[in-house]
Amino acid sequence: MIAELGTFCLALAFVLSVAQALVVPVSRLKLFAGFARLSEGLSLSAAVAMALSFAALLYAFLTSDFSVANVAANSHTSKPLLYKISGAWGSHEGSMLLWCLILLSFSAMVTLLGAGLPDSLKHKVLAVQGVLGAMFTGFTLFSSNPLARVYPAPFEGKSLNPMLQDPALAFHPPLLYLGYVGFSVVFSFAVAALIEGKIDRAWARYVRPWTLLAWSFLTVGITLGSFWAYYELGWGGWWFWDPVENASLMPWLAGTALLHAAIVMEKRDALKAWTVFLALLAFTFSMMGAFLVRSGVLTSVHAFAVDPQRGILLLIILFVTSGLGFALYALRSRALGSSGVFAPVSRESALVVNNLLLFAALSSVCLGTLYPLLMEATTGKTISVGEPYYLLTFGPIIGAALLLAPLAMLLSWKRADLKGVVQRLAAAFGVSVVCAVIATLGVKGIDVGGRIVFILGLLLGFWLIFGSFKMLADRVGLFKGTVTESRRRFMGLALGTHGMILAHVGLGVFVLGATFEGHARLSTAASLSAGASLTVGGYEVIFDGIRRYDGPNFLAEAADLTVRRTGGKPVCDAAPERRFYPASRQTMSEVAICFTPLNDLYFVLGESSLNAAGQPQWQVRALYNPWVRLIFVGPLLMALGGILSLLDRRLRLGVATTSKALKQEAS
Repeated sequence: MIAELGTFCLALAFVLSVAQALVVPVSRLKLFAGFARLSEGLSLSAAVAMALSFAALLYAFLTSDFSVANVAANSHTSKPLLYKISGAWGSHEGSMLLWCLILLSFSAMVTLLGAGLPDSLKHKVLAVQGVLGAMFTGFTLFSSNPLARVYPAPFEGKSLNPMLQDPALAFHPPLLYLGYVGFSVVFSFAVAALIEGKIDRAWARYVRPWTLLAWSFLTVGITLGSFWAYYELGWGGWWFWDPVENASLMPWLAGTALLHAAIVMEKRDALKAWTVFLALLAFTFSMMGAFLVRSGVLTSVHAFAVDPQRGILLLIILFVTSGLGFALYALRSRALGSSGVFAPVSRESALVVNNLLLFAALSSVCLGTLYPLLMEATTGKTISVGEPYYLLTFGPIIGAALLLAPLAMLLSWKRADLKGVVQRLAAAFGVSVVCAVIATLGVKGIDVGGRIVFILGLLLGFWLIFGSFKMLADRVGLFKGTVTESRRRFMGLALGTHGMILAHVGLGVFVLGATFEGHARLSTAASLSAGASLTVGGYEVIFDGIRRYDGPNFLAEAADLTVRRTGGKPVCDAAPERRFYPASRQTMSEVAICFTPLNDLYFVLGESSLNAAGQPQWQVRALYNPWVRLIFVGPLLMALGGILSLLDRRLRLGVATTSKALKQEAS
């Protein structure tokens, strides 16, 4: 009965979304004048209905109701509670219901937090959100209902894919979807403003907090997914340039460009057409990610295998929504002229160059992701685009953008003194060079070309960090007055400034980790019997033996490893495992990691065999991953910077901004 109630609520959410989309255009008729305000109540009602539908799905998983086909295919009575809950979004059907829940919740947030918006704009935004909600809830209801029954009901479920039974991956999809779907509000603001024919600096102010919110969630979601891939898949890396990984990177790059473009539009009433274009593009790439993951065109550990018919429906939704949005953009393009002017040397100009570089980087990722798919679809030939392509295309472009960032932060608005800024940053650049060179001195085994790239990558990371600190030092008057005065200025800085500096520092931290781990990683593998050892990165790894135990829903054999400095004291104990899941008849590896403040010792247990003496031995692979912690800490600092900026009253969701305040900030 609960499942049927959930399906009814899903259908109700669909009907309410359709009504939400229709009441605004209908209100233009004299007979129905005033109906536009109904879109607010409809958005709240649709969100409540969708929440009840999702609650019904969670209830089915928690009670192991195997009469629901989705539960039977993705759950098991012996599965731990956390994975019963995450199983609700561990399939195509469940993940689409989660997508709809977040989409309709964002519509409700526009209603609840949009008190400062002009009624006309707010209602048009809700109408566009209603169209999106109707499309995705309709798709879920009619082609991917997660609450559909199966008859006869099986006695036991098939369980969730063991790879997905992990804490990081339990939270990864909701956070990623909050980023993906968060850009729907930005898309709706763009379409609504194009319909109204009024796109000004106030509009940019309305869009920025929603962009920041979506960007921050997407940053955390991507980081969690990368961390999961690092310690769960057993290959020791954190980014493989997999098309599904790229599907999340593309909207992130578009959102990053949008954040910077909106600042210029807000300050100088410039880049109107470009900012609106990016607002449409960010959610278009989010929908493209949904299509790539669920269409069956990709074979990936991240992808849901579904039938092509549902993939075609998703493609139709993508073409209709983004196609109509960009068609409206083309029709209104003549009205998107900008009145703001600024000198070639100014912060605005630097942000324009930043946007061009980000768009070029986005284009390189898009080409590398879609070209193999188009080639296979049109010619039947399969090609592989991997890391070398992205290092040659994406790497230099994004490197140029990183080099520019500290300069852009110190340049003045409207007109700047480039020579003065370069002089102010000279010390930061010199310290960055020294730190980069020192950091590479102890790293061996890298050829000349690789060492140059290594040093340049570290230089960019340190440059971002010290350049950001230089901006902070200038703002607080460090070394130019008393410590008390500097502390007072620091506490008086706007949260948006703190957030911007923290985000750029986090980006620098990430660049340091990615560069160092990518060039200085060490790896070795050996077949070991009890008492044998191997060495990696100055550490000795002793194989003490194998022990077996029963987990909650798996059978495991774990290797007991003692790790010590070569010729020194023990550092840690590690226990990599191989787990067999009877429900799905799958065997998975569980890596073991010895954590240090910056570096990881990473171990993978392979299959067993017999040595020449007939004794059992096990394949053990050991990796030394230096500075790898920075790869995951950096993006979290970036997301924290985004949240700090959102806490700034000037950017807070729902806060109205007067034209007078805008003029004062721009001066």
